[in-house]
Amino acid sequence: MSLTTIQHPAYRFDRILSIGIAAGLAGGAAEVAWIALYASLSGADAAAVASGVTLTLFPALGAHPAAEALGIALHMAIAVLLGAAIAVALRTGVPRLAGTIAEPPAVIGLLVAIWAMNFLVVLPVVNPGFVELVPLGAALTSKVLFGVAAAFVLYYRSRRAR
Repeated sequence: MSLTTIQHPAYRFDRILSIGIAAGLAGGAAEVAWIALYASLSGADAAAVASGVTLTLFPALGAHPAAEALGIALHMAIAVLLGAAIAVALRTGVPRLAGTIAEPPAVIGLLVAIWAMNFLVVLPVVNPGFVELVPLGAALTSKVLFGVAAAFVLYYRSRRAR
C-alpha cells in the first residue's frame, strides 16, 4: 500500500471503521429481519433464537425475562464488530478491492466462512441446542444476507468516497 493510498480519505482508519460499523449494522439488521420472516413462514421460534444468543454468551442469563432483548442487542453488537473487522481486514489487507465489483463476493465469502466455523465447529461444542433452532440452510441464508447487506454498504460507501 503506497502512502497515497493510505492518505486517501476512503482508506483512513477512522473512515474504514465508520464504514465497517455501518456495514455491520446493515448486516445484523438483515439477519434479524430474515430470522423474523423465516420464523413467521415456518413456525420456528424467533424469540428462541434471540434468547439462544444470550444463552450462548451468558448462560446464566439464558432464562432471564430479558434474554430475548439482550440476545438481539448482543447480536447487533457482534454484527458491528464483525462489520468493522471485515472492513479493516479488506481495506488494509486487500485495499484494491474497495469499491470494485470483486468486493461483494469477497465479503460474502468471508461471511460464509465465518458461518461455517461458527455453526459447524464452535456452536456444536459451546451450545449444541442453538444449532438446532433453525435448519442449517436457514442459518446460512441469514449469514449470506448479512454479507449482501454489508457488501452493499462497503461498496456504496467506497464508491461515494472516490
